[in-house]
Amino acid sequence: MEADATPVVEIVGATKTYATGTRALAPVDLAVSPGEFVTLLGPSGCGKTTLLNLIAGLIAPDAGTLAWWGDGFAATGGPGRRLATVFQAPTLMPWARIAVNVRLPLDLAHVPRVDADRAVAAALALVGLSESARHFPRELSGGMQMRVSIARALVTTPDLLLMDEPFGALDEFTRQRLDDELLSLWATRKLTVIFVTHSIVEAVFLSTRVAVMAARPGRMLADVAIDEPYPRGDGFRLSTAFAGYCQRLSEHVARAGAAADSPA
Repeated sequence: MEADATPVVEIVGATKTYATGTRALAPVDLAVSPGEFVTLLGPSGCGKTTLLNLIAGLIAPDAGTLAWWGDGFAATGGPGRRLATVFQAPTLMPWARIAVNVRLPLDLAHVPRVDADRAVAAALALVGLSESARHFPRELSGGMQMRVSIARALVTTPDLLLMDEPFGALDEFTRQRLDDELLSLWATRKLTVIFVTHSIVEAVFLSTRVAVMAARPGRMLADVAIDEPYPRGDGFRLSTAFAGYCQRLSEHVARAGAAADSPA
């Protein structure tokens, strides 16, 4: 990654207050460079999902600016300028087979069927579900359904992947396996990832950098680089360095919780 590379996303002074009066974000600054894996970490209510929705272009800030690949609008097409989002739940169509679920973004974009089917097959292969293309969602485990959701995001060949606690509802064994697979996809596809989680250990394992947020209103509290080589595996999870990063982030999260309990 070149030092002078244009950020994939650059947020300057973004604020958001909802119609209910909830001040979700104080002025927030964040820049994410190509190839980074940045995790947003913090207590509930600190604005992680709001910030991710701003980046996705699903909502607009009340003030401040956002730029995607140097432009002041969400660039969703063209080489090197595609983003996709994976939400907390798989949100699959229960009546449709897996291949149809994965093909949905391409159908909405009116991609020719032959090209779409080829892209679906490639995306399912990436997440290890080639043999499940004709299954229905109810026939798959929770972890497999989340892989389908990831395949649906990857089928558009995004450069920026936004993930909002995608593995939070899964058991720890499945979660760790999907974390391993996600890092492999990130490296293989040369993605830029912005990931939301409540899990400190997950944040340390996955990230090149962790941004810790505090609440009421949501704001950046700390930015911690996880300066460890990839690929990462169980050896890293059991290392002294891993424990040290977890301790450091635990202290920041405790500060974030204390800040949330105090008047803004």
